[in-house]
Amino acid sequence: MAYDEDLAHRVRELLSGEQGVEEKPMFGGLAFLVDGNMAVVVSGQGGLMVRVRPEETAKLLSREHVAPMVMRGRQMRGWLRVSSAGLETKRQLRPWVSRGMDYARSLPPKERGYASRRGRRSS
Repeated sequence: MAYDEDLAHRVRELLSGEQGVEEKPMFGGLAFLVDGNMAVVVSGQGGLMVRVRPEETAKLLSREHVAPMVMRGRQMRGWLRVSSAGLETKRQLRPWVSRGMDYARSLPPKERGYASRRGRRSS
């Protein structure tokens, strides 16, 4: 399933003017990264994947429309899935995008091209 173009546009609008933000197709969706760290992903399965402080995960799971992020049968620590029903308004969407951006900004910036060099071995 393709990601929700409207939701991607709404996220893009919220992030306009932010420094260090880039978009990349990932996981069948569209990821928004800050300084090379993923913050949120408009999911190809609907809704938004949000990167959060791992210690906040349990508390945030108690909110309506929020579920653990599961990939390949494994729960991803520090990631949540927010369903489309919980993102219908700007008032609902903004705090999730802000939360993902705040956490991603708290991480050390990644070097450009890090992912493409990661698999290389020196001779």
